[in-house]
Amino acid sequence: MITLSRFTLLAGVLATGALLGACSEQPADVKTAEVKAPELADTAIKNTELQFADVNPRLGEYIKTLSADEFQGRAPATKGEELTVAFLEDNFRRIGLKPIDGDSYKQPVSLVQIDPKQVSAMSLKGDKLPAQFNYRDDMTAWTTRVTEQVEVTDSEMVFVGYGIVAPEYNWNDYEGLDVKGKTVVMFVNDPGFATQDPELFNGNAMTYYGRWTYKYEEAARQGAAMALIIHETDAASYGWGVVAHGSPIKFDLINENKNMDRAQIEGWVTTESAEKLFANIGTDLATMHKKALEKDFAPIALNATASVSVKNNLRELTSSNVVGYIEGSKYPDEYVLYMAHWDHLGMDFSNPTNKVFNGAQDNASGTGGLLALAEYFTQQAQPERSVVFVAVTAEERGLLGSAWYAANPVFPLEKTVVGINMDVMNVYGPMKDMVIVGLGNNNAEDILVKYTEQQGRYAVREHNPEAGIAYRSDHFNLSKKGVPILYAKGGNNHFENGEAWGKAQRAEYNKCCYHKVGDEWNDNWDLRGAQQDLFLFYQVGNELANSRNWPNWNEGNEFRALRDASAAARKE
Repeated sequence: MITLSRFTLLAGVLATGALLGACSEQPADVKTAEVKAPELADTAIKNTELQFADVNPRLGEYIKTLSADEFQGRAPATKGEELTVAFLEDNFRRIGLKPIDGDSYKQPVSLVQIDPKQVSAMSLKGDKLPAQFNYRDDMTAWTTRVTEQVEVTDSEMVFVGYGIVAPEYNWNDYEGLDVKGKTVVMFVNDPGFATQDPELFNGNAMTYYGRWTYKYEEAARQGAAMALIIHETDAASYGWGVVAHGSPIKFDLINENKNMDRAQIEGWVTTESAEKLFANIGTDLATMHKKALEKDFAPIALNATASVSVKNNLRELTSSNVVGYIEGSKYPDEYVLYMAHWDHLGMDFSNPTNKVFNGAQDNASGTGGLLALAEYFTQQAQPERSVVFVAVTAEERGLLGSAWYAANPVFPLEKTVVGINMDVMNVYGPMKDMVIVGLGNNNAEDILVKYTEQQGRYAVREHNPEAGIAYRSDHFNLSKKGVPILYAKGGNNHFENGEAWGKAQRAEYNKCCYHKVGDEWNDNWDLRGAQQDLFLFYQVGNELANSRNWPNWNEGNEFRALRDASAAARKE
């Protein structure tokens, strides 16, 4: 039975979502645009009570254990991983989830650490260009190819606008151009953000086409030798320091071709460097922004060449996703999937007083929530469809565990009904607002909104969709395969203390603790908010696990075609 407590609600509005940047990438300058609650919801809040479900009293125990010093910050391929994976397997087994390989819940994940021990300056040839762009000051570069050395020499440079090929928007920046062996230069984000036109792409909200990862992928598909993105703080949602002055070490998956299908060099150039490239052909950044938005845009040669070399140290690693499931009673080959990443940043051995990145909120909370939800599911009637629980590795290294699962799914993705991701749970108490990242993208959200309103709450979109948060957490790798995804969490409008108080808690976490050793368990946390959200996630998954409903991406979404392409697999 569910134990319900009741709390009188106060009216209020706002969801800033400062915490909604995925833990692998927090925007440096988070905007504070306000989102007002719907009038209907506001009226309902004044006259109803919030129903709070204590899904699992062990939630706090799970979070506290996973974030303990003993677990050494849960870094992949360390003693911390051994302890974490053993803890997850033991609990999956105890609560009665079925294993995926004999009696094992582990899905091995092959990783490689790419440490660039030497990156050259970018040598340039052009009538009005400097001799070089300096590494980290004017440009940054790396390779995702699993090789000890890569060199691009005298590669012809060409401006390709936003570097986008989007058939559903009738947009092709590469049309008529052969870029094999060339260096492509492009803007970050997409034309919707640039124009703020709600009819162009997705308006202010970033589409996947605006994401830097997409731009490198498309450049590789086009055959480019080097792909360079022009950094602009507003469009990227973070400063140059995030791009160029963090750790240069990259992690990636190991595959058969060693990533030789990627561009040889990927990187960024500063706005100032881009101005110099454009001045070489007698124009400037502002003019090129305008040209990139023209309907008849054609790529523009920059009358310049670039050369870069990278030397790497390589280290291959093995980690594990942890997967367990409840088999469905009627449709066992159809799957509702819950996901959270178990990993964090490990140890800081240079710190004399606190060496452990405990990652209590990020993401022991989500992993603890996954365990709590799995345990609750096993105590209910057997669902008609199978329900899968996936704790993925290496999110902090670039969403790699989920990428591995997407490329090597334990259960077919075309028969996966929905994915629900939990990354940084609410530890500040019950909230009136439920932030749904990318709200409006798929119709699984309708079910979540329904149950949110039944709690006397209201659903809102993240406050800064231009930052592309919908593409910054593990769920995104399933999105890219067409699986409809829900990524949501309690907002800031605390039922008792109000919006300003909730916003202050999030801001303090970002200041003191996000990706710092200060992200530790706190006995004063109010986990009623996390329980409140877990119950919503349970309701959504339970409804879909006992229905014939197949959610889909909405018309016009960039992932709709992928889902539709596998429709035959879901026919009765």
